[in-house]
Amino acid sequence: MNDRYTRTELLRRTALGGVAISLPGILAACGGDGGSAAESTTTVARQLANTLRFSNWTLYIDIDPKTKKPGTLAEFKQKTGTTVDYFEDINDNATYFGKIQRPLSEGQSIDRDIIVLTDNSRFPGLLIDKGWAEKLDKSAIPNIKNLQDSLRHPSFDENREYSLPWQSGMTGIASNLKLTGKPVMTVDDVLENPKYKGKVTLLTEMADTMSLVMLANGDDPTKVDDASFDKAYDRIKAARNSGQIRQFTGNDYTGPLSRGDLACCFSWSGDVVQLTQDNPNLVWNLPTTGGDIWTDNMLIPKGGDVYTASTYMNFVYDPKIAAQIAAYVNYVSPVKGARAAAMKIDKKIASNQLIFPSDETLSKVVIFDAKALTNQDYLERWQQLIGG
Repeated sequence: MNDRYTRTELLRRTALGGVAISLPGILAACGGDGGSAAESTTTVARQLANTLRFSNWTLYIDIDPKTKKPGTLAEFKQKTGTTVDYFEDINDNATYFGKIQRPLSEGQSIDRDIIVLTDNSRFPGLLIDKGWAEKLDKSAIPNIKNLQDSLRHPSFDENREYSLPWQSGMTGIASNLKLTGKPVMTVDDVLENPKYKGKVTLLTEMADTMSLVMLANGDDPTKVDDASFDKAYDRIKAARNSGQIRQFTGNDYTGPLSRGDLACCFSWSGDVVQLTQDNPNLVWNLPTTGGDIWTDNMLIPKGGDVYTASTYMNFVYDPKIAAQIAAYVNYVSPVKGARAAAMKIDKKIASNQLIFPSDETLSKVVIFDAKALTNQDYLERWQQLIGG
């Protein structure tokens, strides 16, 4: 990967601090006026706001390490005059939804124009069903034609009236070779190898963790029933009760993993690849029994500036911009033409299976059963498990 797209500076700060990084200060240095979304946005007027407020997950946007400024966010500012206040304040879907649920239910703005939620949680659909999401202004998104065909009709938003994919990714196992000696390739080792006792974390997202364990059990996560759920649940509970599992995490596993506090963990593909720029002892693999795949989606929360948010979505669906983001974050781009554009950046990037996976790679991952995500019994038991 060429130097323009390395993440060393950002990742060092994240791994050592173990906290999310907020970028409004950096963006203000790019020429933003710091105005609030409430002061400058509207869901009606087709006029770009001075400021777009964007909440996303940690390690999920490109930074130019030479200038220490956002790459494509700065390009958007140069092209449109709109400053993006970018917040890395999403650690997991449930926690973030819990934070925004009350103000949205009371008809209040959350001072965000774009937020990002994952399709293998129930929350994108919940946001839409409750009327807490604004419809996209598709007339401002001609580049929607570049959306990959396989992502056009998700069950929670059949015609993409309210959402567009940000990136997709895979869930697998991260290892710190300084502690493990070799990559951990099996869920059995993560859950039961005494060598790693107390140095293991699993993910708080039910779909991610249950998918990997169900696959290891020989069950099908795309068609969850009570028997397969109970079998995976009991196995995870036993590992938790024995002290094998240190905790359940969102994105915040990255700091302990980098520092050597964790031997291995369930993790998301792009994060660990990015962290290796600063720590070559870290590796990421799909388990031998397979992993799962998911898509994070941009949505406009009620009260957000629809036109400005839609204009930004159009910007990131330009294949050149999509390639720049994907090359940096190492997640799967949802944009047609991004691979061809990436070839002009770095041919190694264009052949990276974590960014542009082949059919063979995709055959090793599954999409978690959407019906299980709305099963109240499963959800309640899962919360008890990760909170116990």
